[in-house]
Amino acid sequence: MAAPWMLDELAHAGPEHLDPAFVAGYDRKQGYPDFTEDVAVLRAHGLTKESTVVDLGAGSGRFALAAAAEFGRVIAVDVSPAMLDVLRSRTALCNVEYVRAGFLSYEHAGQPADAVYTRNALHQLPDFWKAVALDRIARILRPGGILRVHDLIYDFTPAEADEVFGRWLAGAATDPAEGYTAEDYAEHIRTEHSTFRWLFEPMLEVAGFEVVTAEFRSSVYGAYTCVKR
Repeated sequence: MAAPWMLDELAHAGPEHLDPAFVAGYDRKQGYPDFTEDVAVLRAHGLTKESTVVDLGAGSGRFALAAAAEFGRVIAVDVSPAMLDVLRSRTALCNVEYVRAGFLSYEHAGQPADAVYTRNALHQLPDFWKAVALDRIARILRPGGILRVHDLIYDFTPAEADEVFGRWLAGAATDPAEGYTAEDYAEHIRTEHSTFRWLFEPMLEVAGFEVVTAEFRSSVYGAYTCVKR
């Protein structure tokens, strides 16, 4: 039984992620990201056909499917039943497992994982819960295991917010079916929990991770590769 103070992750997932109609167009709105680089990063850090990868916040499962072609065991974890239904419909691969859970409720079974991957999901948690989630991720991983994170993380000072967000919204899509619009971005800023880089990186440190690489796009989107000490 969950502790009475535990956050309800399903309530924080964003109502659109629970809507089958939104989920059906999710990949198109995301722009069909290519996960070749992410798989290559994991392979460069020693993952093989024998490795276990946990995809937290798996969404429609595009990374999980790419990883399943390279690694021995892939566990796709998401709080949204609609997202997991899409993933199940796409593959019958025997090395992909499907778990309905979140960062705060997933319970790993078997040997420690070799890598954890998460994309565009941690921002759904307030900062206290991000720190708890990162600590739980560290417990999933073996020593030397890899955490690969892509997310909306802010690489600027509070005084620069008007300028940075102005540029971000100006470059947004105009058609909501083709990408995220300025209205989508504004809603994200107001209602979700993206944090500053200078807050996020100490959370990684406290959880026991060493940041190997940190790359940012437009000061609002970060990609991290971390190693568990």
